[in-house]
Amino acid sequence: MARGRIRDSLWPPLLLAALLFAALLPLGATTDWQVVENRAFDLFSTTDPPQPAAHGAVVVAIDEPSFAEIGRQWPWPRGVHARLAGALRRAGARPIGFDIVFAEPSQPAEDAALAAALAADTVLAADITAIADPRFEQRIRTEPMAALLAGGARSGVASVDLDPDGVLRRVPNVPDPFAAMLARLAGHDSVPPPGALLQYFGPPRSYPTVSYYQALEPGAMLPPGALAGKAAIVGFSLQTVPTVTSGGVDAFVTPYTVKTGRLTAGAEVQATILDNLAQGLWIAPAPPWLPPVTLAVLLLVALAGTRRLGPVPSLAALALLAIAIAAGSYALLRFGRVWLPPVLPALGTTAAIVIQGSYGFAREQAQRRRITRAFEHYLAPSMVSRLAQDPGQLQLGGETRVLTVLFCDVRGFTTLSERMQQDPQGLTRLLNRILTPLSEAVLATGGTIDKYIGDCVMAFWNAPLDDPDHAAHAVEAARRMLADIAALNETLQREGMAGPIAIGIGINTGTCVVGNMGSDRRFDYSALGDSVNLASRLEGACKRYGVGTVIGPETARALEGRAALIELDRLVVKGRREPASVCTLLAHRRVEDGLYQELARQHETALAAYRARRWDEAREGFARCRELEPSLSALYHLYALRIAEHEREPPPDGWAGETIAAEK
Repeated sequence: MARGRIRDSLWPPLLLAALLFAALLPLGATTDWQVVENRAFDLFSTTDPPQPAAHGAVVVAIDEPSFAEIGRQWPWPRGVHARLAGALRRAGARPIGFDIVFAEPSQPAEDAALAAALAADTVLAADITAIADPRFEQRIRTEPMAALLAGGARSGVASVDLDPDGVLRRVPNVPDPFAAMLARLAGHDSVPPPGALLQYFGPPRSYPTVSYYQALEPGAMLPPGALAGKAAIVGFSLQTVPTVTSGGVDAFVTPYTVKTGRLTAGAEVQATILDNLAQGLWIAPAPPWLPPVTLAVLLLVALAGTRRLGPVPSLAALALLAIAIAAGSYALLRFGRVWLPPVLPALGTTAAIVIQGSYGFAREQAQRRRITRAFEHYLAPSMVSRLAQDPGQLQLGGETRVLTVLFCDVRGFTTLSERMQQDPQGLTRLLNRILTPLSEAVLATGGTIDKYIGDCVMAFWNAPLDDPDHAAHAVEAARRMLADIAALNETLQREGMAGPIAIGIGINTGTCVVGNMGSDRRFDYSALGDSVNLASRLEGACKRYGVGTVIGPETARALEGRAALIELDRLVVKGRREPASVCTLLAHRRVEDGLYQELARQHETALAAYRARRWDEAREGFARCRELEPSLSALYHLYALRIAEHEREPPPDGWAGETIAAEK
C-alpha cells in the first residue's frame, strides 16, 4: 500500500518532466536558441578568463603610427615587408606570419625582394571565399603568389568561421589553418575537436602588440628581447579600435564585443588562436549526449525536490538551482575547459518548478477552500484559518485522540415546544437565541461543534487542531454557557416571554475516534467512543443532582487546583459497570476564595462520612455545606433523602458510596 502511494505520488513529476523534456529538447537544437546559449558563453568566457603562462606571439600591427612613419598609402611596397622579415629574424622572432594575402604580383623588383626574404619559418595568409548559390556551395581558395613560396615559405588559410549571429567564437575549421601552421612551426601540434571554442584573454588591443614601424628597427625602437622566441604575426591592428558601428579592415565581432562594443583585429585573433593551440586553452563542446542527459536529470531533481514545497520555498529552491546550474557550467568551462550550455537547463527547471508550483498552489488553495467549507460551521474563524494555512494538522481519514467532549441540553424545551406549537416561527427564533450563545462559547474557547441534536449541542476539544489544555477550555466554555443563559433569561423576562431557560452540561475527557463519518454521499467531522457516551450520560445526570454541570473524572483531574469543583458522587451510568467520580463546577466561585475552600473541606468530610456509613455525621456535614453554598441545596437535599433511605434499608456489603443510575 505504501509503495503504491509513493508510486502514485511520483507519476505527476515524472510525466511533467517527460513533457518538458520533449518540448525543450527540439528547442535547444534551433539556431535561434543556440544564439541564446552563445550569449551565455560570451558572458562566462569573458568573466575572469584564464591567462596563458606566457603569450607565444606578438602582433606586429599595421597601424596609424606606422602609416605616418612609412609615409605611404596601402599597399606598401613589398620591399618594406622584406625588410621587416629580416629585422624580425635578427630580433629572434620565430616563426613569422603575414596575415596579408599576397595574391597578385606587384613590381618585379619588390616581389623578388620579398621572395628572397621569405624562408621555411614563414607562413603567408591564404583566403577562402564562399560563393552563395542555392544549388550548391562553392569555396574558392586564394593563394599567395607561387614565387613567394619558392623559398620554402608556407601557405595557411587565415579565413575564420563565424557563428550564425556573426560572432567569432570557434577555432577555424578550414584546411591548413594559418595559426595552426604557425603553432606547428613553434613546436606545438595540437588538434582541437570540431567546433572547439576559443578562449579570448582580454578585450581588443590587450594582446602584446608592437607597431610595424617599430619592428623595422627593433634594436632602436623596442626593449631588448621583446621579440625573441615569439611568433610574429603581421597584420592590421589599428590603435583607433573599430567598433560595431564603424566597422574596420580585417576586424571581427568576438565575445568581448558585447562588453566593449569594439572589434578585434584579425592579427590579434590569429595570435589568440595560436596561444589556444599551443597551450591547450581551447574549450571543447560538451559531448552530444551530455546536454540532454543533464536536462533530464535536472528536470527530475527540480520536480522531485520541490513537489512537497509551498510557493515561497519553491521559489527559493528555484533560485538556488539556477545559481547551481550557472556555477556548474562556469566551473566546467573555467577549470574543465568544456562548454555545457546552461540556459536550456535553467529554463527547463524554471518551467518545471513554476508549473508544479502553480499546480501545487492551485491544489493547496482548493484544499483550503474545502477545509473552510467543511469546518466553517464547526470551528471559530481563527481556527478554520489555522487549519487552512496548515492542512497537515488535519487527518480526515479518522484517528484516535484524547478529547474533551461536552453535551449541553436545554431543560424543559419539549414542554416549551408544546406550549408554542401555534407559533413555530417564534419557537425557532427562541431556539436560535438559545443555541447561538451556546455555540459561541464553544467557538470562543477553540472547540469544535460536532452537531446539534434538537435543543442539544455536542462539541469537543483537541481535534482537529491540537489543544494541550482542552479540558480547561471545555470547562471554560461551560462557564460561559451558564453565564450567557443567565443573561438571556434576564432579557426574556424583560420581554415577557416564557419562564427561565435552564441547561444541563455534561463534560468528559477520554480516548475517542474522530474523523469524517457518514456515508459516501454525506459525512460530518465527528467523534465517537465510550468517552462520548459517558459525556452524554453525565449531561443527563444534571437534573438528578440539581446542578448545571456534571464533569467526568479525567476532566476533573486535569483541572485540579484550577477550577472550583465539588465532587458529586460515584456514579455508575447505564451501560457501564465501574463507578466514575463525577464533579460539578461552581461557576460563580474561584479556587482561591476562602468560602470555596471551606466548602470543599466540609463537603469532602461529609462525603467521606457518608461512604463510611456514618449517617448522622454525614447528615450534619451536608447541612453545614448547604448553608455555605445554597446553590447546591438540591444536591444536599438528595443526600439527606439517601441517608434516610439507607437508615431504613442499609446498603449491601461492599457498598462504597456509589450510585447506580437507572436511566440514561
